[in-house]
Amino acid sequence: QVQLVESGGGLVQAGGSLRLSCAASERTFSTYAKGWFRQAPGKEREFVAAINWNSERTFYGDSVKGRFTISRDNANNTVYLQMNSLKVEDTAVYYCAAAISLGMNYYYSQPSRYNYWGQGTQVTVSS
Repeated sequence: QVQLVESGGGLVQAGGSLRLSCAASERTFSTYAKGWFRQAPGKEREFVAAINWNSERTFYGDSVKGRFTISRDNANNTVYLQMNSLKVEDTAVYYCAAAISLGMNYYYSQPSRYNYWGQGTQVTVSS
């Protein structure tokens, strides 16, 4: 069973930083596109960031551009989300996802295009 395991969530004050990690259980994941999504209570799942398999393309949701950075280490089957200048509205459960093949840039922001999902990690930003 393919698994994605997120870590690094927690409680942080507004203006602070956190780095999320997502480790994949299988080596083949190094060829998959990866994405981060988040979901706050009562809201729909929101696209945060995505990266193609060789890091040549990265994508960000409008609300996190300039503050968050996605990266990956294929040798260690891990994708990261560096979150800086955190805001209270960034509070959500953050999910890592992997897609076998996405193709068009537009697909990177679409949750339905991803094949595998992690269990999520809570990020809480206090004022």
